[in-house]
Amino acid sequence: MIKFVLTAALALAAGTARAEQIDPARIIAAATGDWNGDGEGDLALLVAPPEAGDDIGIYLYLRDKDHALLRLASTAPAKVWGNGSLDGMFGQDPSIEALPGGSIAVHSQNSGIGRSRWEQTLTIAYRNDQFVVAGYTYSYYDTLDTSDNGTCDYNILTGKVTTKGKTSKVDGKTIVVADWDDDVGQKACGR
Repeated sequence: MIKFVLTAALALAAGTARAEQIDPARIIAAATGDWNGDGEGDLALLVAPPEAGDDIGIYLYLRDKDHALLRLASTAPAKVWGNGSLDGMFGQDPSIEALPGGSIAVHSQNSGIGRSRWEQTLTIAYRNDQFVVAGYTYSYYDTLDTSDNGTCDYNILTGKVTTKGKTSKVDGKTIVVADWDDDVGQKACGR
């Protein structure tokens, strides 16, 4: 089933003006779920960049309401830091998964190199006919300075920020996936 879904997604991506053609070898992760709550299966892809050193793209598809086909609904090239190849560095592999309720979690990390280790999760939700970054979760630690560590959970839509167990409030925002920048989350988290 996933092979059929990926093939359909690639065919759609190749035929749309909104996205570059996706080489099947560049797809590094996929998740299926019902993103828009219509009872139909939708698709989310992480796609390695064409050039080494660039960030990984997020491609989001919805099942068309008139046809049993997937249509490209959102592209966000160069959004996820991490390893995009099988011979890349251990501890830097991104992932994508369907969450209960129709949201999508995009996880990235650096747990394999240097003293600054971190994990980050973007929660993507379909709201008002668009994909938005609804949540940002970040944790970090220094392998040499054990007192330099922390966690942050930022609900972007409401502005609620919980850092190291303390809750604060910033202005709520609606940021579509294509416009997301990790600096928004880092700033809200005080990093």
